[in-house]
Parts: sequence; C-alpha cells; structure tokens
Amino acid sequence: MIKAVDPRHIAVDLLGDVLDEHRLLSEALPKRLAKVSPEDRARAQRLTLLALRNMDRSDRMLGPHLKKRPPARILNILRLGVAELCTGGAAHGVVNELVGVARANRETERLAGLVNAVLRKITDEAEKWGGLPVPRLPKWLRKPLIADYGKAQVEEIEALQAQTPPLDLTAKGSPEELAKRLGGVLLPTGSVRLQDAGQVTGLDGYDGGDWWVQDASAALPAKILAPQTGDRVLDMCAAPGGKTMQLAAMGADVTALDVSEVRMKRVAENLTRTGLSAEMVVGDALEFDVPQFDAILLDAPCSATGTIRRHPDLPHAKDGSEFPGLFELQEYMIDRALGLLKSGGRLVFCTCSLLIDEGEEQVRDALGRHPDVQVDLDALRLPGIEVSWFGPEGLRIMPNYRADLGGMDGFFITALRKA
Repeated sequence: MIKAVDPRHIAVDLLGDVLDEHRLLSEALPKRLAKVSPEDRARAQRLTLLALRNMDRSDRMLGPHLKKRPPARILNILRLGVAELCTGGAAHGVVNELVGVARANRETERLAGLVNAVLRKITDEAEKWGGLPVPRLPKWLRKPLIADYGKAQVEEIEALQAQTPPLDLTAKGSPEELAKRLGGVLLPTGSVRLQDAGQVTGLDGYDGGDWWVQDASAALPAKILAPQTGDRVLDMCAAPGGKTMQLAAMGADVTALDVSEVRMKRVAENLTRTGLSAEMVVGDALEFDVPQFDAILLDAPCSATGTIRRHPDLPHAKDGSEFPGLFELQEYMIDRALGLLKSGGRLVFCTCSLLIDEGEEQVRDALGRHPDVQVDLDALRLPGIEVSWFGPEGLRIMPNYRADLGGMDGFFITALRKA
C-alpha cells in the first residue's frame, strides 16, 4: 500500500481540494504538506500544477476510454496520470504508483483496475497529445478579457499559460553577479530568470539570503516607488514580503502591514533570512491610522487573474462572483492610502490582475474623488519597460509580453502623486 506521504498521493489529494472543494492551492498546501520533506513537497506541487495546467488536454485524451464519468478522485488520478505519461513520464512507474493510489482508498480501490487499463491505453496514444488544442480560460474570465484585449491576445495568453513558467529572482545585491553565479538570464527589468530551477531551497545563495523569489512584474512596483534612504515607507499589503524586502534593501524605513498574522510570519522569516529589517504590523489596512508617510506601496487584494501562468488552480477555485467586492475594497484602500501620505507624497498602486476594473478604471475613479492627486507617468519610465506598456493611467503588463523569454505575470501598476 502506498503511504500518504507519496508525492503522487498528495498531488491527487490537492487536485481534489482545488477541483472538487474549490479551494486555492495556497489554502490547501499547509495542511497537505505539513509533515512532508522539502523534496517530496516540491515534487507534489510540481505534479499538481502539471495536472491543473493540462486538465483540458487530459480530459480530451480520457474521453474515448470512459463510458461514464468516474468518481471525482478516480478522475483526478487519471488526469494526473495522463499529464505525466504524455509529457515524458516513465510509463511503468506512473501507472503502477497511480494504481496504488487508487487501491489505498476504500472508496476507490474497486476501480484500481480501471485506472490500470485506461492509463495503459493512454501510454500507447501519447503521441496524440501534441495535436490537442491549447487549454482555454473559463468562460467567466475569457469573455471579459476578449472584450478588453481581443481574441488574438487572449489566445496568446492561453498558449503561454499552458507552459511551465520559469523562476524569477530578485537579488539583494548585484543582479548581474547573481545571474552569472546561478547560470540565469538577466531580464531587461533587472530580475534574474532561471529555467528548470529545481528545488528553490537548494539553490546557491538561498540560505545566505542573497535573493528571493519574485516574478519580474511583481518586482517593478518597488522600483517605481524608488524610496530614498531614510524615507518612511508603508508596504500596505505586505505578505509574503517580496516588496518589503526590496524597499528595505533600498534603505527605506519600512512599515510592513498585513491583516494576516500567519502570512506576516512568513514575511518575518524572509526578512530574517535576507538580513533585512522592517517594522511589522498585523492589522486591517482600512483601520490603520499612522499618517505622514513619504511613500506608500499598495499591492491591493485582487482577482489575481494575471498570475494564472503560475497558479493554474485559480480558474478552478474561483468563478468571478467575488470580483465586485474586490473592486469596492480597492477603492477604499486607495482612499485610505492617500489619506496616510504627506503632501507631495507618492503612492504606487498595483494589482496582479488583467481586469480593467482593477487597474485603469480604479485610477480614473480615484482621480475623480481626489482632485489633488495626479498620475506620475515619469516615475514609471524605468529601464526595460516598453513604451507600448504605457496608458494614460499607468502600466498594463500582459502575460504574453516577452513570451520568447517565458512571459510575465499580468499586472497593472501606476504612480500617484499627492499635491
């Protein structure tokens, strides 16, 4: 019998959390991986993401071999098996271990033979995989994105999201030196990109705190804020801490604020590992009332629709019903941030979203509410940022930008200056 700590067993459990319980992986992972070794944890996550990223293709491969829809757990076992077998997994090991996963559960052991038979048939048909269409975004998200950006660009985004993304790092010191040391590529915006990085904690410089994981798009807001040494800066939604560390490394006097005590523990761990410091405050940003900051970074809670290339669980765990509440929360948070700024202070507002309502529309509305605030487009003109990314309200970064290098997370970023 396969033990529950087996990475494939954990991956099937995680697929159930996402596809059947509609939970985000970030919510499910702590429970599932609490007592798992770093190596098995990394492998379980990799397998789960592989299955989610390719679920549409797997279902197409399975269709001819299933007379009726099997129980949810069996279907998830099969989806994982198809994704592995059709992307180079060793047939003998994949099939045998997934049959064992089925046998390890009383509700699915009677269908272990089905798992064995179907996956062995898939092994003989793996060459069909390359001819299957690229998985599409769900209709609730695809329709508004096509309305905003056109079908051609959405299809480019979908093609990129079907690929395993590279790993981006932000260097505490010289990014050029870090790229050379790790054999990475130095991106035009200063992030270091690694292909097939493997286990993050095993990379050179992790224990020494020389860098932290941060998508190239997510590294831009702090660079745009560009605090001077000694500036009082508020990182308004700080967890997991990438931007806090950037601001601290720039010499700012940083206050890191976040409502989640659990997530703030991660910020503290990251600061300790990198040898950086910030004042830590656990609390609601809308109730925080310590004014007169020189600058504020507000990476607001949002739909996270720009991060699906890294988080393929999102389209399955969400359905868009929570979006109006997020839009309203962002309005309140922008107003609160502007109220905490000194005269002449600057606010960088950003969301990892592809939705206009969480970017350009928020800025237009904020300018209407605050006649003493202006967009500072000059602050956005950093090395590596393309002219085509600019709009009147700020930067719109799409996942298919720099697709030849592996793309970027979708982001909206703007800089607002208080008169």
